[in-house]
Amino acid sequence: MVDGRQVGRIREDFVPRLGEFRDAFALEGGAVHLAVRERTPAARTAAMRGVVARLVAGGVLAKHRREDYPVLTEWGTQPLFVLDRSAVPLFGLRAFGVHVNGFVREGAGLRMWIGRRALDKAVEPGKLDNMVAGGQPAGLGLLDNLVKEAGEEAGVPPELARRARPVGALSYCMADERGLKPDTMFLYDLEVPADFVPRNTDGEISEFALMEVDEIAERVRGSYDFKFNVALVLIDFLIRHGYLTPENEPDYPTLAAGLHAPP
Repeated sequence: MVDGRQVGRIREDFVPRLGEFRDAFALEGGAVHLAVRERTPAARTAAMRGVVARLVAGGVLAKHRREDYPVLTEWGTQPLFVLDRSAVPLFGLRAFGVHVNGFVREGAGLRMWIGRRALDKAVEPGKLDNMVAGGQPAGLGLLDNLVKEAGEEAGVPPELARRARPVGALSYCMADERGLKPDTMFLYDLEVPADFVPRNTDGEISEFALMEVDEIAERVRGSYDFKFNVALVLIDFLIRHGYLTPENEPDYPTLAAGLHAPP
């Protein structure tokens, strides 16, 4: 809770650990309250930086990610504070990100550029991924972040990246060993020229493949080859572009409704 507003959820087994940080938190009424003297974003950020530093020192967090995420009551509001990306799941805070479906048009059909995550990634190493995807940091607009991530992850020139078309958003909530992930992904489609070949520059993607849409659909349906949230993005793409239809997919109503159900 921050100034009477709920911004996250914390696992019960983690709450006693937070009781050690009496300079930052007050445990009252079944909730953890961020308790700082000055009710400003700067003061809250400073208090949480101290908490994160001590959690890293104590081995609760492996390391700082050196990337701040905004903590919002809802999208479009001013951040209550910013927090190192590593700690966001511990506090069950909503994070935001961009996912770009890179595709090539071939006659009446499409193929998609799919990346394979590097084996040293902390989350889902070696799994298949969108051509471009990344978290939304504090202080950077969505399109500027998309251009940055597109350049780093796939070598997409800025002028091409800016052609990406916003096509919606998906939200989900998932619990794992780190805590809770209530995430929102802003989705973009980017048609790239036939002679464009993505190349990774930041070491996060080990290779790219230009895949047939039918193969993508089969791998999403019958395997766990794709990173968990990327499968949602791809199902949405397949529905929007007419590859999954009520005629060829018995679960079409469930899929269409489930993608946009409240997380």
